[in-house]
Amino acid sequence: MDVVVIDTPQLGDRSYLVHDGTVGLVIDPQRDTDRVEAAARDAGVVITHVAETHLHNDYLTGGLELAKAHGAKYLVNAADAVHFEREAITDGQSVRVGSLIVKAVATPGHTHTHLSFIVDDGERQAVFSGGSLLYGSVGRTDLVAGADTVGLTHDQYASVRRLVAEARADAALFPTHGFGSFCSSGPASGAGSSTVGEQLSANHALTDPDEDHFVQELIANLSAYPSYYAHMGARNAKGPGPADLAVPESVNPAELTRRLADGEWVVDLRRRMAFASSHLKGSVSFEYGRGSNFTAYLGWVLPWDEKLTLVGSRDDVEKAIRDLSRIGIDSPDAAVGTEPQALAPEAAVDSYPRVGWEALLAGRAESDTVLDVRRPDEFAASHVAGAVNVPVHQLLARLEEVPAGKLWVHCGSGYRAGVAASLLQRAGRDVVHVDARFGDAEAAGVELARLQRDGVRLENAKTGERGAPFSGRV
Repeated sequence: MDVVVIDTPQLGDRSYLVHDGTVGLVIDPQRDTDRVEAAARDAGVVITHVAETHLHNDYLTGGLELAKAHGAKYLVNAADAVHFEREAITDGQSVRVGSLIVKAVATPGHTHTHLSFIVDDGERQAVFSGGSLLYGSVGRTDLVAGADTVGLTHDQYASVRRLVAEARADAALFPTHGFGSFCSSGPASGAGSSTVGEQLSANHALTDPDEDHFVQELIANLSAYPSYYAHMGARNAKGPGPADLAVPESVNPAELTRRLADGEWVVDLRRRMAFASSHLKGSVSFEYGRGSNFTAYLGWVLPWDEKLTLVGSRDDVEKAIRDLSRIGIDSPDAAVGTEPQALAPEAAVDSYPRVGWEALLAGRAESDTVLDVRRPDEFAASHVAGAVNVPVHQLLARLEEVPAGKLWVHCGSGYRAGVAASLLQRAGRDVVHVDARFGDAEAAGVELARLQRDGVRLENAKTGERGAPFSGRV
């Protein structure tokens, strides 16, 4: 048995090709299936089976199209209400893939119908756990419906325990989520590999003997997740069509100028430093690059299903089209180029200051506002004293709540603040982009505060003294 990992760091997920040297099974393929097909060619194997651990919430599957293209059997839980032909599989059922035996194990929790797969070659085992047992954590349990979250969290607790009981301790563990995906119930562990035995001693879902405590703790620590998740499950149940990865013909200058004037969404993919110094007025900044969470934040922040025009180098545009196709943002237009004035000579060009913490300390007036665009849980843990919190994913809906005057906009690393600053400037606001790591703020002399667990009072991070009752919205 050999396992080939197809990594999608842009979404924090992994797909897998598991094979015996002749035929293979693909598990949880993403929509851009050419990567999987390249892996099969490199391994010299034929794809005979494709399997889904669950109907995914964070991306569109390529499973149906891959199975069609290769005449493969498409293994999907018999309990899933799908609108396409599949090879229905149920809990405890085994399927032979060449010399490999693939056993389905019901592991509800991440979804009601979640399956994991234990693959055995007679000597070794591998466990493909989808959004069930992750490295150091488990898949989040609040994506189906709010009323189902408590029950699904109890299910998750029981499921991972059943899974490790059915697998060998030396079985290699291959989850789909947990590498930065918002589908994880906790932060990425940083581990690149693990075994069932390692998780038995390191995973809180397996080491916490109190089920009620586990349930309460997991739910209490769930944070916000992208709004586009609401569209993924239904489309996966229908069967997404193939991804169109072609780069379109570049939009001409006159048309790009019109789109900007009409308030259409023109997305600048260049580095946020370049955007701050010069950009087409009315465009917004979603810096493209590895580790930027470009896909998740664009799909989360901008209105769903509105036409986009991507602006940037051909390489960035091509990669962005691929990434966006994975979440169902299909066939955006493009203006290929990195010089704003060359792309639309008749359009206005704009800019805004981009600074560090020292400049905030030196330049902020008493009437100015520090706007923190991180998630509420991040803000509650620690924030600039006196800052206002409006998460970037809520900014468009809450623009009227943002205080008047100059805004010093920051986040955790500078990326989300770059997005927010561009949105605010587009709305006519006076912005300064604080492009600095929040973790460096206190060392630079910025006074920090934090919400206590009751969410009512502030405590000064330097002196430990309590401040006035907090009245800002978080």
